[in-house]
Amino acid sequence: MGKENNPRRVAENEAFAKAKMLRTSPQKLNLVAALIRGKKVEKALADLTFSKKRIAGDVKKCLQSAIANAENNHGLDVDGLVVAEAWVGKNITLKRGRPRARGRFGKIMKPFSELTIKVRQVEEAAGEQA
Repeated sequence: MGKENNPRRVAENEAFAKAKMLRTSPQKLNLVAALIRGKKVEKALADLTFSKKRIAGDVKKCLQSAIANAENNHGLDVDGLVVAEAWVGKNITLKRGRPRARGRFGKIMKPFSELTIKVRQVEEAAGEQA
């Protein structure tokens, strides 16, 4: 009599996590996301740990969430995971302003963005060739 399960939104060997309302522009966030695309999760976590970008900590947290989802919700092996996709989207923009000379008003836009990371389990033979 209970509710039926939601259908999976990703393949059987995949899991994903989203981070919303990240306080940085999508362009800056995409630079960090490009850093981890296609890498094994251990290497990606190491790269994010030692990155000098401020937003890298939030990206690392999202990647750890995707890894935890893969392990706990879908029963995937953590050692065989790679970052299959990492994409960035726009979110809201706070509009602020500052008075400027001669009665004008300088716009200050404070953009937010969101990040989606998808991890995929690959076979060991395919991982060694890449």
